Amino acid sequence: MNLTLYIMQSCPFCGRVLRYMNDNNIEVPIKDINESPENRQELKEIGGKTQVPCLVIDGKALYESNDIIQWMENNLK
Repeated sequence: MNLTLYIMQSCPFCGRVLRYMNDNNIEVPIKDINESPENRQELKEIGGKTQVPCLVIDGKALYESNDIIQWMENNLK
């Protein structure tokens, strides 16, 4: 399974997902869309928008922090 989490450090919803990952020892590659234009462009190409947090699962975008946390709960624990 190929996973990438797109975030912005200033986003409280991203913080919620990151806290959940930290509390549950879940490691997923993370790309901050404010760190580089390439990260922002990748996210836009994958999901059609630059909304974060976004968990990309095998090339498909999953948005909304609660949905991402639920997916992680069901698939990564």
